Amino acid sequence: MSAPQPTILATSGGFGPSDRLQWEVGPLTHQAVALAGVTGRAPRVCFVPTASGDDPRLITTFYDNAWRHGWTASHLSLLAMPNIEDFHEHLLDQDVIWVWGGSVAGLLSLWRLHGVDTAMRAAWAAGVVLTGISAGSLCWHVGGNTDSFGPSLRPLTNGLAFLPYSNGVHYDGEPGRRPLLHELIADGTLPPGYATDDGVGLLYRGTELHDVLTERDGARAYQVEPAADRTVRETPLTPRLIG
Repeated sequence: MSAPQPTILATSGGFGPSDRLQWEVGPLTHQAVALAGVTGRAPRVCFVPTASGDDPRLITTFYDNAWRHGWTASHLSLLAMPNIEDFHEHLLDQDVIWVWGGSVAGLLSLWRLHGVDTAMRAAWAAGVVLTGISAGSLCWHVGGNTDSFGPSLRPLTNGLAFLPYSNGVHYDGEPGRRPLLHELIADGTLPPGYATDDGVGLLYRGTELHDVLTERDGARAYQVEPAADRTVRETPLTPRLIG
């Protein structure tokens, strides 16, 4: 089973606080699983925590969540060595690939070193639903801004570019994100794109934005485009509340 066309749900959310676990799966990630359209068996969900250094605590909590929700769970780690012999075949066999946040610069470097970037593209083309938060949103786009290099946000322009747009994450959660994205789009460093407040996701079918979803009432997404005199035009996109 796979989505009817290449599908990405790029988010600034997808998980939340838990009474019993370190965190629990949020509505946006449940939506990603639903988009795969699995019937008659448990959905196969692969967790990819590269951007957080393959933190074992994240991996353990993911498996706890997957057990609670009836998923067939797996994960892909690259450190200190890949835990899967043929991750290209493994990723193609999934229904959903969920990429965690952290250092998007580190993620991109390790994926390209090991060939995960080409495996992800093949999975996306085959209809495996790609989703993720923060670094796991930014990575699919041309670029955006990141704190991967230190506490001051810096441009990132070497994303995988499955989606031909810039991407702004945590748009209302970190005050430096919005002005830097505006600057980078206004001066042509980045192409026009989309930004998400915390709790919001962008659903792409192929390379076109198909829907905007939120698990947090009042949060929004934005289309950001260059305008005259090296300024930008920011258009609010009202999302559909889920969960």
